[in-house]
Amino acid sequence: MDIEYTGRQTTITKKLKTMAEDSLDRVCKIVGSTCKVHVILTTEKYRHTAEITLKTKTYKLVAKCESTEMATALHDALGKIEQQAVRHKQKTTTIKRHSKAGAKGPKGKDIAVEESAEPVKVSVVKAGTKSSVGRKAVPMLVHSFPSNSPLPEPHVVRSIDAVAMRPMSLEEAVKEAALRDREVFVFRDVKGQAKVLHRRRDGKMELIEIPM
Repeated sequence: MDIEYTGRQTTITKKLKTMAEDSLDRVCKIVGSTCKVHVILTTEKYRHTAEITLKTKTYKLVAKCESTEMATALHDALGKIEQQAVRHKQKTTTIKRHSKAGAKGPKGKDIAVEESAEPVKVSVVKAGTKSSVGRKAVPMLVHSFPSNSPLPEPHVVRSIDAVAMRPMSLEEAVKEAALRDREVFVFRDVKGQAKVLHRRRDGKMELIEIPM
């Protein structure tokens, strides 16, 4: 993995490099070692922005986060790039499984197999006879059991991208949730009380206050 750093009006410290490389090592195990990463850290007055671009031979991932502290912005961007890598890996695996799932019949046509819990009667006639007329069919029962495959184990990805690292007001939390593109956002107000923002299906933000 090749990592390139660019600092714009900011100093890239050893602590920031260590944070980036530790997280990108995990991402490298997901996407493969043949990838290039460009980390851009920018400071504009009180705004700190971290932008990460990851390129492989077949696709590119981009994550950009902003915060009042550079370490927080970089941490959020690293978490977002890891989430994108996991989603892309899962999507690729699903496509491969679906392409192998269908059986192929003559001339590449799919064969539809219908299963039933009821016994099916099948008439068997000896091969090599000219006609089946006058021959009594021998009934045979074929039992087909339904395929009740177990539910797949849910894939859980740990992330703190939906959690604010510092206390903030409700207006700041709403803007931060929109910036991070999160349906659920957890934060603490200036009094230290934990609260949750939830985007409903109608697009409205719902505030959930967690009792002390």
